Amino acid sequence: MAAQTLSPLHHPLQHLKPRTVGTQTLTPKLKCNRIIVTSKLRAAVIGGGPAGSSAAEALATGGIETFLFERSPEAAKPCGGAIPLCMLDEFSIPHHLIDRKVTHMKIISPSNLTVDFGKTLKSHEFISMLRREVLDNFLRLRAESRGANLIKALVTHIDVPTSNNSPYIIHYILNNTLNTLSVDVIVGADGANSRVAKAIKAGTYRCAIAFQERIKLPEEKMAYYENLAEMYVGNDVSPDFYAWVFPKCDHVAVGTGTVCSKENIKTLQRGIRARVNAKIEGGTIIKVEAHPIPEHPRPIRVRNRVALVGDAAGYVTKCSGEGIYFAAKSGRMCGDAIVRASEFGNRMISEEDLKREYLRKWDDEYITMFRFLDLLQKVFYGSNAGREALVELCGNEYVQRMTFESYLYKKLAGGNRWEDLKMAMNTIGSLIRCNLVGREMDEFDKRILAQI
Repeated sequence: MAAQTLSPLHHPLQHLKPRTVGTQTLTPKLKCNRIIVTSKLRAAVIGGGPAGSSAAEALATGGIETFLFERSPEAAKPCGGAIPLCMLDEFSIPHHLIDRKVTHMKIISPSNLTVDFGKTLKSHEFISMLRREVLDNFLRLRAESRGANLIKALVTHIDVPTSNNSPYIIHYILNNTLNTLSVDVIVGADGANSRVAKAIKAGTYRCAIAFQERIKLPEEKMAYYENLAEMYVGNDVSPDFYAWVFPKCDHVAVGTGTVCSKENIKTLQRGIRARVNAKIEGGTIIKVEAHPIPEHPRPIRVRNRVALVGDAAGYVTKCSGEGIYFAAKSGRMCGDAIVRASEFGNRMISEEDLKREYLRKWDDEYITMFRFLDLLQKVFYGSNAGREALVELCGNEYVQRMTFESYLYKKLAGGNRWEDLKMAMNTIGSLIRCNLVGREMDEFDKRILAQI
């Protein structure tokens, strides 16, 4: 007999009592290599940031019993807080959550060449700046309103089943008490140091470290950053990334990141403070934050009935270091994939289901963008010569238009072949011209760093 597809709204077993926490009642029947379950699929999402909340919302909306674990809902992740324009509509983010609508950006080279990077923005286009504590709380509450069960607890470890029919057992601490919960599926959204990734032996990856200070400025200083964000490049602020000044509601976030020089992060932070000293003078530090950022996807992102999303999966772009949109997007894609594969929670899913419905769709849509940005970082961020060339190129309006279209709408912008050829030639010319500048700036950096 063919397997029956059941609507989540008219499930004949809805009158049955929910399974007891820590146990699982399954009556499996094998048909076409799929297991039919006689009770609703149960899912746990570990981590309540944009990735976890978006996954939990999709799962709960799809009729799956969902548990969302977040250890510290009140905490704020260190983050620049910039999100692209497309995310506002795609994830229905209310505009009142936005601290600043950035319409002007400046990128400053090692030699202090400054380029206004926003001339091609249309009247309705801007970059949204938000505080992560505000955005994350909104997304969590929305997931909860859709039916997800929010558990404010620390997940300590996970028992991985030895058979396809057995549950995962999640151990967690709630109110100083040890508890367990059995689930069929787990979504790991618990960041770069993911416990879920460790539990399924998903492998390791290189991590950058982001360090930033939130600085409350006098009103006249804050007015300068009304709708302006700044990016600084140079060995004095980061040997392989960039530093930033991003405006928030009543303060600025001043920070930097690096992979290869994590032990010197505080020295690099002093470097960016020195570069912007005149603009932030008189400000008061109200918060200091640091956090690891993955540099590339994990070797394994799906194993058995566990999937990784967001930072846990390694979805942070090179060159820009952007992760919020890709976290939320991967969480939603994964949640939707589980709903589809389980037919609204009425079937057990498999590793192949997760790979087919989630992982392959993700890679098909975004892997080219990630590889392209990885290449850009290697070309332009490895030396001051490359950084000078990068800033010089950013003055080109065609480069700006292509960059912002790709960033704001999360698709590689379709270019003009002739303009692309000219851009390639300009890139080569900039790199050649900037070689001398780079060598001079390297010597300048040694003198500056010796004084910090």
